[in-house]
Amino acid sequence: MKIARYQEGSITKWGIIDGDRIQEMEGNPFVEFSLKPVKKDLKEVKLLSPCLPSKIVALGLNYRDHAEEVKLPIPQKPLLFMKPSTSVIGPGEGIVYPKMSKRIDYEGELAIVIRKVAKAIPEERAGEYILGYTCFNDVTARDLQPKDGQWTLSKSFDTFAPIGPWIETDLDPYHLEISTYLNGERRQYSNTKNLIFGPHYLVSFISQVMTLLPGDVIATGTPSGIGPMNIGDRVEVVIEGIGNLLNTVIGE
Repeated sequence: MKIARYQEGSITKWGIIDGDRIQEMEGNPFVEFSLKPVKKDLKEVKLLSPCLPSKIVALGLNYRDHAEEVKLPIPQKPLLFMKPSTSVIGPGEGIVYPKMSKRIDYEGELAIVIRKVAKAIPEERAGEYILGYTCFNDVTARDLQPKDGQWTLSKSFDTFAPIGPWIETDLDPYHLEISTYLNGERRQYSNTKNLIFGPHYLVSFISQVMTLLPGDVIATGTPSGIGPMNIGDRVEVVIEGIGNLLNTVIGE
C-alpha cells in the first residue's frame, strides 16, 4: 500500500495511491482510517512530503563503499546525527542553494517512517513500529561539513530534507536497488543489502536513545557516488519498490 499526503485546492489530505489515481482517507495512517469512495487523478492534486516528522534521525557512513569513498573507518556502532523538521520538503519542491555554501551534495537514501511511539524496542519487534519506507535525499553543504564536528550546520538548512513521493508499507527493505540521478545521469547505485546496520536494528538502537514518535523519519545512510549539485540541476532518488523522488535546485 502506498500512502500519500497531498493538497487538493487549499486542503491537505491523506490518501492511498492506486495506479495513477489517489483515494482519499478518512482519518490518518498513524491512528485509524477508512477510505472514501471518490478517487482523484494524481495530476489533479499536489503531492506533499508523505509525513511531517518531529525529527529526522540520520545515519552517517552506513554503506561500506561510502565510508571508503570519504576515507573514514567503518563505524562499530551507528553514527547518528539529526536534521530538523524545518528542512523537510516534498516531491517537486525546490532545494534552495544557500548563499553560505559553495558546494551542496545529493545523498540518496532509504528512509524509515515510524508508525507509533517507540521507546526501547527490541530488534525482533521493530517491524511493529514501522509504517513503511520512502525515498530521502540527505542534502549536505559539503564545504561546511568539515567545519562542524557535529554536522548540524551542513545538514540543517531549510529544504535539505526532500522526502517522498509516498510511503510504501508492503516492502522488504533488505534487498532494494537504490539509485540517484543528476540531470538524468545515474551517479549513485547500490542495494540496501549493503547497509552496515539494517532498518530493524536501527529502529531498536535509536529507540534506546530517544523516543520515536509517529511520523518520525530515520534516514538509513547513503551509498558511494556522492557529488555536487548546482542551481538548475534536477536530482532524482529512485528506490526499487517505492518510486522516485524528484527535486530541482534553485537559488536562495
